[in-house]
Amino acid sequence: MTSEVKRRLVHVAGTGYPALYLLGLATYEQLRYLLVFSSLVALALEVVRLFVGLDWRIFDELTREYEQDNLAGYALYLFGMTLAALAFEPRVAIPAMLMLTIADPISGLASSGDLGVKATHTLLLTFGVCMLIASLSGLPVVTAILGALAATLADGAKPVIAGYVIDDNLTIPVGAAVVIYLSLQFVPPVV
Repeated sequence: MTSEVKRRLVHVAGTGYPALYLLGLATYEQLRYLLVFSSLVALALEVVRLFVGLDWRIFDELTREYEQDNLAGYALYLFGMTLAALAFEPRVAIPAMLMLTIADPISGLASSGDLGVKATHTLLLTFGVCMLIASLSGLPVVTAILGALAATLADGAKPVIAGYVIDDNLTIPVGAAVVIYLSLQFVPPVV
């Protein structure tokens, strides 16, 4: 199994977080605590990895080259889901988290994995999967479209600021949640 497939399987495994809530195995408050705890563990591992020198094979296997000297994608993944969960109610945060845990790995497998702008067919696939997630979450049509569009745009490019890649693991759940929230607040439902 290639490193890319392994990374995507780890990505999909994160669906377990929102699934705990969706299946009634955890309250939303418990999910928030679990995400905060997981984020703190990831932060501790990253501090040790980056500043002390934690050289585990799994980090070499599952991190990309640009993550070697920066926060790894798994930590940004947890931070993004945690921010969405802490800032928003389940109706907003859960679809945004699922867009990260389901649509992003599908997009990653469909693309070349290169940094930069993804191919149109990959972005259309991402948008379709995000729309399906948002629609199944019971969001109004316009909100589903806008949330899916936000996640797709976040997935479409990884901007580099001061040499640091702004990973879509952070921007997909946060961006989608913000747009879903704003849409629910300000866009009248289509009748």
